[in-house]
Amino acid sequence: MGDCEPTLVNHEMEHHIVAAAQHLIMALRASTNLNIDDMRSFLSNVEARLSTKSTPIESRGGPLMDMEEQLRQCEIVIMRWEANQSLIWDSSSEETSEYMNAAAEIQKLVENLESVSPIRNGKQKELLLRAQNILQRAMSRLTEELRHILVWYKEYHEPRYMSCRSFVEDVVYDESFASIEDEAAELTSHAEDGGSASAERRVSLIRPDMVPALKSIAQVMFSSKYDQEFCQAYVSIRKEALHEYLVILKMEQLTIEDTLRMDWDKMSNEIKKWAWAMRIIVRVYLASEKHLCNEVLGEFGSVNSETFVEITKASMLLFLNFGEAIIMSPRQPEKLFRVLDMYEVLAELCNYVDALYSEYAGASFRIEFHDLLASVGDYARGTFAEFRNRVALDRSQKPFGGGGIHPLTKYAMNYIKVLSAYRGPLNLLLCDREVKCLEPCLGIDNEEECSADSSCALAVHLRSLVSVLESNLIEKSKLFKDTSIQHIFLMNNIHYMVQKIKDSDLRRYFGDEWIRKHIGKYQQHATSYLRATWSSALSLLKDGGNQALSFCKPTFRERCKAFCLAFEEVYKCQTRWIIRDPQLRSDMQIATTQKVIHAYRTFLGVNLGSIGEKYIKYTADDMENYILDLFEGSPKSLPHPWKK
Repeated sequence: MGDCEPTLVNHEMEHHIVAAAQHLIMALRASTNLNIDDMRSFLSNVEARLSTKSTPIESRGGPLMDMEEQLRQCEIVIMRWEANQSLIWDSSSEETSEYMNAAAEIQKLVENLESVSPIRNGKQKELLLRAQNILQRAMSRLTEELRHILVWYKEYHEPRYMSCRSFVEDVVYDESFASIEDEAAELTSHAEDGGSASAERRVSLIRPDMVPALKSIAQVMFSSKYDQEFCQAYVSIRKEALHEYLVILKMEQLTIEDTLRMDWDKMSNEIKKWAWAMRIIVRVYLASEKHLCNEVLGEFGSVNSETFVEITKASMLLFLNFGEAIIMSPRQPEKLFRVLDMYEVLAELCNYVDALYSEYAGASFRIEFHDLLASVGDYARGTFAEFRNRVALDRSQKPFGGGGIHPLTKYAMNYIKVLSAYRGPLNLLLCDREVKCLEPCLGIDNEEECSADSSCALAVHLRSLVSVLESNLIEKSKLFKDTSIQHIFLMNNIHYMVQKIKDSDLRRYFGDEWIRKHIGKYQQHATSYLRATWSSALSLLKDGGNQALSFCKPTFRERCKAFCLAFEEVYKCQTRWIIRDPQLRSDMQIATTQKVIHAYRTFLGVNLGSIGEKYIKYTADDMENYILDLFEGSPKSLPHPWKK
């Protein structure tokens, strides 16, 4: 069938050649110079042979008759399926091949008939119109078949979990934080490589054995100049399939206004879903969609990339617009971890997006994606600064009851602990931010480890944050009028900071020397507490006693009484103070016992005769037991067991 076009042209040329040859023969016969019999015989033979060629084309079969017969045969195949409600690709492979071959034959007939211009032959024009009509019917049917294959042979895949810090709990600072047990406030996060990307994974979006069918339909429709109809049908079905997948991933069609109106809990959950879905869509689904486009449309140049962009445009804009909405919302410290999740996802997917939209048609998506990455990074930096300001500027109007661990300390340390899990992105975002830190690298013996951990941008900022927190706590301690509880308050909070750092990955950023230094700090506050609380009372038990009473013999009895009154006051006051850490509380009770009970026992042992047993209100053993009630956070009063 491929020879139809030159055949039609050659016959038209032959008609002109025959006419010219006949004219030449007549001229030669009229010439008187032809006296050679052989020449005349030759010309006679030529005339005889040419005469057989001079019969009009229409009077014998010719190429148009052949084309008409071919068209008739193809029409039978095409029209047979017009009345058939079943689908071609649900029939046998022989019937499918027959239909596709017929469609291809008609397309070639149309090309051959259109190639002669202008069309002078009425029969030729009639055949062309007829062929075009049949071709249109075939293309309409193939479009239906295309939709059928894309819908009914679609592969379904349950989205697999892809690692992401989406279950890091929010750290929100309010007064209720004070009542949360430390274990409940602990925040879990993935290790640094928890969100790392594995290799791109593709899945089959269409049953693999049907991909050749899509490709063959594309080839016939494109060669028949029905490429636009093919692409419209293909794009509409594949867009719908992608939308269905987003529904499975529970991605809502949110506008920027919808996002900005959300409360934080709702927004936080939406960011978690966004980060999870974004990874799956780009690395799995879009990679698979791109692969399918390449298989079906790869040989058609830019149409391939343009089709892919059209399929994915709405979904990508959904993700990008959500990101834009988030960075338009106010910067609040509790948002930082969610924003860092977003930044990690965007940074991880940059190369994937660049590859997916590498052609000209996808340039706008590449640009928007990189712009969003930069904007989210700026937003994260600003939110980090907002957290630092909150720690620095938090001001209390009254002392925190009982001298326990302040809510700001819990909030800040738990927050900092989670920050350490984001070493990768934070080092990138904070590396150009200067911060004053007096301890650049402490307690790391290995020089390489010092450089990698204690000297990184994140480590410098974390140490600075803890320094800011410590300064704020010193200011808060001044709200207590009693010097003793000031020391208890600072001892509690510094001890809490040390434990958080010592027992977690934060240790690598602070170093052992920082830990030793701050252990020394809270131990110094413990010593200062003992001195501030008991120095005056214990002075009553020393030789010479209180000079105001030392001039008369009954002073031993008076000194013992005064000491017991001082002990009662300490007991009444300090049983409501709190040291929540059991080991630290036990250490303080032991230190108090060693300092106080030893002095009291010695005093009684030396002066019992002078005092009189009946005037001893509390024995040393009594006081030792009462000291165990201190720092329990439950105010108590001593009984008054006078000895008889």
